Amino acid sequence: MAGFKDMTLYKKAFEMANLVFHLSKRFPKEETYSLTDQIRRSSR
Repeated sequence: MAGFKDMTLYKKAFEMANLVFHLSKRFPKEETYSLTDQIRRSSR
């Protein structure tokens, strides 16, 4: 029996969340505690 982790939608959402996290690492240092943190939390 396949679980939810085998679903295409889950895989795409997980991939997108990881992409957002890695892209947010490129943000300027002064954004680290405001915009970056908020974006990372919302991507999860």
